[in-house]
Amino acid sequence: MSPERFAELLATCYMANEERLTRDLQRSLPFQDGMFDRWERARRLGFGERTSIYNSATVFGDVRVGTDSWIGPNTMLDGSGGGLSIGSFCSIASGVHVYTHDTVLWALSGGALGRAEGPVSIGDCVYIGSQCVIAAGVKIGSRCVVGANSFVNDDVPDGTVVGGSPARKIGTVVGESDKVCIVFDSAR
Repeated sequence: MSPERFAELLATCYMANEERLTRDLQRSLPFQDGMFDRWERARRLGFGERTSIYNSATVFGDVRVGTDSWIGPNTMLDGSGGGLSIGSFCSIASGVHVYTHDTVLWALSGGALGRAEGPVSIGDCVYIGSQCVIAAGVKIGSRCVVGANSFVNDDVPDGTVVGGSPARKIGTVVGESDKVCIVFDSAR
């Protein structure tokens, strides 16, 4: 089959799937996210049942994810520096980067120092907002919220809402199940 014919068949397949996604789900996705089953990818990666991960997400090293979690498009899950564990019922929004290593001191020292490494763990029932960066060695407890565009470089205790760069406590998660809510700290 010629490259031109292959491209034609691929475009036809993509357009048929695009029409289905638009009709059934009112969405238009980039090629890789629209063409491949995100639940099947999660199964292939050994993630928990009913978990999904978009095809545009990058996964390095030892990454474990519990059940019923959602890993959004264009995320980076780096478990190469000590492992990354994400609990159940987590939502990792679009563009989130989670790192278990960095090369900051290696670069600043002209290679005299090695890369820094540290495992990252994210508990159950956690929401990580779009475009967050989670640094190596961080532990985020259960029932936490990390506001969009935050840089998390320190541990986050259970039931805490953080935001900013670097992330700081801005609220608390209270209640349980269908009675859960966020209480933001008052301005000081």
